[in-house]
Amino acid sequence: QVQLVESGGGLVQAGGSLRLSCAATGRPFTGYAMGWFRQAPGKEREFVSAISRSGIGTSYADSVKGRFTISRDNAKNTVYLQMNSLKPEDTAVYYCAAGPNIAVVTAKGGAWGQGTQVTVSS
Repeated sequence: QVQLVESGGGLVQAGGSLRLSCAATGRPFTGYAMGWFRQAPGKEREFVSAISRSGIGTSYADSVKGRFTISRDNAKNTVYLQMNSLKPEDTAVYYCAAGPNIAVVTAKGGAWGQGTQVTVSS
C-alpha cells in the first residue's frame, strides 16, 4: 500500500497562490495515477484534479480550470498542485489520492493522505 503525505497548505488572501505537495512512499510511484480532492466544512469530498502515471494526461474540475495546475515529479515521488487566483470558496482540506489509473482516481480517488488545510481569506 502506498503512503501519502501532503504539505504546503496555509492561510492566503484571495487572489494569492499556494503550491501543495504530496510525497508518496511504500510502492513504486510510477505505478499510480495521482489526484487531489478537497472537502469543505459541511460538504462532501470533491474531485479537484488528477494526473496520469506518465504525467501526460490531466483532468480538472470545472471550478478550478485555468487556475490550478497539477504536475508530478516521478524522480521525487511527488505530485504537486499549483493553485493561483485563489478564492474564498477554495477553502477546504485538500487530500492527495493514488489509484491505478486517471479514470479511477478522477471518479473515486484511492489511497488517501491525511490532508492539508487551505484557507483563503476575503
